[in-house]
Amino acid sequence: MSETVRLRLDIAYDGAAFSGWARQPGLRTVQGALEAALATVFTRWGTAPLLTVAGRTDAGVHATGQVAHLDLSAEQWDALGAKRGSGRSPLDGLVRRVNGIAAPDGDVVVTRASVAPDGFDARFSPLWRRYEYRIADADAPRDPRRRGYTVWHGASLDPAAMERGALTLLGLHDFATFCKPREGATTIRTLQEFRWDREPDGVLVARLQADAFCHSMVRAMVGATIAVGEGRFGAERLEELRVAETRTSAFKTAPAKGLTLTEVGYPADDELAQRAEQTRARRE
Repeated sequence: MSETVRLRLDIAYDGAAFSGWARQPGLRTVQGALEAALATVFTRWGTAPLLTVAGRTDAGVHATGQVAHLDLSAEQWDALGAKRGSGRSPLDGLVRRVNGIAAPDGDVVVTRASVAPDGFDARFSPLWRRYEYRIADADAPRDPRRRGYTVWHGASLDPAAMERGALTLLGLHDFATFCKPREGATTIRTLQEFRWDREPDGVLVARLQADAFCHSMVRAMVGATIAVGEGRFGAERLEELRVAETRTSAFKTAPAKGLTLTEVGYPADDELAQRAEQTRARRE
């Protein structure tokens, strides 16, 4: 076998102890922990594989549905296959070893490894990403067991007003107002869903879906709708802020710990390569 083999990893993590997804010198990150584990697993078989992720999350942000890919050399792939005598799938064995090395306490878990279909690219092939944001306002009970991924907010919030504000942001727009600028990166996105619901336990949950999110976009939009829910300004003000395409102090970016990446959506296998090519083309 002479070609590389691309694997898809499905990943979940509690972001509290991580300085975000992307590797950073001297800091514990999700990518750094997983790549260090992969380097240990494949230490005898050439250059350690690196991860390409669907969506880089900030420090403190969680994930239940993160996706990444890595490419194994023929030698690395054969090394996995040589362990089939255990009766377990070689990929199950890889998952078990990576999890044991990367996070023995379980704050990051590879939930599944699979051979990726042709054309699959974790970063460029997705059609959409989904996030949830949880807030326990003054009208919701405080559950200490959920404090790690739920923001406690001291005031009462109006979810109906927040929903009206969220609806003004839907569609294809330049979201520069809600994005931290990165040189050479576009802030044009298609926001496909943004709604607020009060769950049976009283917690307010925002659900957002877009083709992609730029840096800080979700937490900024959540923070803007919180300002609406507090009555600091009306829902129509959000559209005015969006159209201005300028960072503003009119609202605060919501804390990281309430945010979870829940799912990444991909097209059918025979459309993966075309989707990746389309995504690589700069939005205009």
